[in-house]
Amino acid sequence: MQESTVTSKGQTTLPKEVRTALGLSPGDRLRYMILDDGEVRLVRLQPVAGLAGLLKTRVSRVVSLEEMEAAIAEGATDL
Repeated sequence: MQESTVTSKGQTTLPKEVRTALGLSPGDRLRYMILDDGEVRLVRLQPVAGLAGLLKTRVSRVVSLEEMEAAIAEGATDL
């Protein structure tokens, strides 16, 4: 278990093992989530620029609007 000390200014240094586990680098931003039981979860924020290409399809074929509508209509009839 890792520990750190809080200074009079409310600052602390994250132990190296914690920084490594979160994949932190200088300048990264953190979010603190306070749970109902008082536990605090620390999460590294993802920069928006890092999300580029996240939804990029692996299919190289371009689909027409008509094909999309047909697929949607086919899916709707399966309900």
